[in-house]
Amino acid sequence: MTRSDGRQAHQLRPISFLPHISKQATGSVLCCFGETQVICTAMVEDGVPYWMKQQGVQGGWLTAEYSMLPASTKDRKARDISKGKLDGRSSEIQRLIGRAMRSVVDLSVLGQRTVWIDCDVLSADGGTRTASITGATVACALAFNKLVAAKKLFRSPLTKLVAAVSAGMFKGEALLDLNYFEDKDAEVDFNFVMTERGEFVEIQGAGEESTFTEAEFASLLALGKQGIADLCQRQQAAIQAAIQAADAPPSPNALGDLADFFKKA
Repeated sequence: MTRSDGRQAHQLRPISFLPHISKQATGSVLCCFGETQVICTAMVEDGVPYWMKQQGVQGGWLTAEYSMLPASTKDRKARDISKGKLDGRSSEIQRLIGRAMRSVVDLSVLGQRTVWIDCDVLSADGGTRTASITGATVACALAFNKLVAAKKLFRSPLTKLVAAVSAGMFKGEALLDLNYFEDKDAEVDFNFVMTERGEFVEIQGAGEESTFTEAEFASLLALGKQGIADLCQRQQAAIQAAIQAADAPPSPNALGDLADFFKKA
């Protein structure tokens, strides 16, 4: 089966990472899964939440926030602040991002610091949560490397890479990394969150007005494992490239660099 965007069933969408997208953030990256684009930033601040001090919890803390910008979807998405509360979907996704990142960050190494992960969706074409987790890992790696270089941390708290990818049954076939067209009509939809070592962090999945067999789940899991392995290799390459680029002089044409990035993506 050839998919609507020309991919084969086992293929990821074009994946790209543009590091240092935010000058003020400790670490940042624009993560793209095809037409899905998410700005992921990591900001490290001194201090920890009050509840940690109250309970005598040692080490630091990491938390995440997620939002979709108004123009990220075809019909304008109202900001949560205009509704007076965070919608249920955004709350669920940012909790997922936080759990995924805390699973691979040694909080004891942070000291009395808090890591704020912010994932803001510029363009949504399915898989915004998987792109957010995958990009947040790169942003954290860049932030921690920066603090190590500045001798504020004795080592990076990031113990391993974590990434996420979707897989689903669409018209009876198992597909990897669903775009919006596939996701909205999938009979079965899963999100796999795993480390570079093949360890599971979380599996989210359900039949969408349908059931699925053990064999179908096995095929989706196999695709998910393959996709995670590929994503972690791409994360590692992006982190290494960003480290090398950090020694180069800054570009005088940041907007031009961003335009070139989108042309290549």
